[in-house]
Amino acid sequence: MKASLSDLATFAAVARHRSFRAASIELGVSSSAVSHALRQLEERLALRLVNRTTRSVSLTEAGQKLYDNLAPAMLDIHRAVEMLSPLRDTPTGTLRITAARQAARLVLLPLATAFVQQYPGMKVEIVAEDKLSDVIKEGLDAGVRLGEIVAQNMIAVRLGPPVRFAVAATPDYFKHAPPPRHPKDLLAHKCVVFRFPTRESAYRWEFEQGATRLAIDVNGDIAVNDMDLALDAVLRGAGIGIFHVEQVQELVAAGKLVTVLDDWLVDRPAFHLYYPSRRQMPHGFRLFLAFIRDFTW
Repeated sequence: MKASLSDLATFAAVARHRSFRAASIELGVSSSAVSHALRQLEERLALRLVNRTTRSVSLTEAGQKLYDNLAPAMLDIHRAVEMLSPLRDTPTGTLRITAARQAARLVLLPLATAFVQQYPGMKVEIVAEDKLSDVIKEGLDAGVRLGEIVAQNMIAVRLGPPVRFAVAATPDYFKHAPPPRHPKDLLAHKCVVFRFPTRESAYRWEFEQGATRLAIDVNGDIAVNDMDLALDAVLRGAGIGIFHVEQVQELVAAGKLVTVLDDWLVDRPAFHLYYPSRRQMPHGFRLFLAFIRDFTW
């Protein structure tokens, strides 16, 4: 019951992406080649590993068990190959980094773009998703999240300045409702509710002034799990929203949005790159960490 490393790598890509097409793009082969390799692996193991439909791919119990054990091993192989990079004149390799969507746009994309320009042989694959990812299990090199939600067993490196939020709505909205002057006034307003993809409860809006700290469970007719969608909803008059300052500052300057409760909003911990402790670090990732230290935000 032998399974080739190539077929196992193909299965790992399908399991990671839950998509034959996405796996084929990652591996640089056709979708039919991915399907053929997976079928060969299932025949060798005499087990079905994935359930296929026209719209989705899901893992069977056997497939999930195999992937849970296979993912760390595949990552070790990837890193072993990357350890050879210092022997080349030009470093090469691919870094796979997950980031919350706003973190990807605000800090990771500018950083990654500058990094690959300095190191033309390197590539950075950004996986934008708002769920907190297990970077080891998912075969990722690192992740980017707000510092306050990074797991304590991870090494964290700060990216950029502290994060500041803004509470805003359109001028037209405030023509029909008095602007809130205290966070509790939000309870009388329609707000755009934000839900994290991995949580059932909605995001609580946090405020601070002096020794007073408040967390408000806002209400509204629209709930989303994407900050850009929340901004679109606010611009369409759905109510008040909370955003990263960088996301709305141009709209505020243009008069399309009005901020409120500015004196109740304080700096929050910056975005951080997090990664697991490891004895052998790929050369490309080591270069990336050094690049972060010298990067001007």
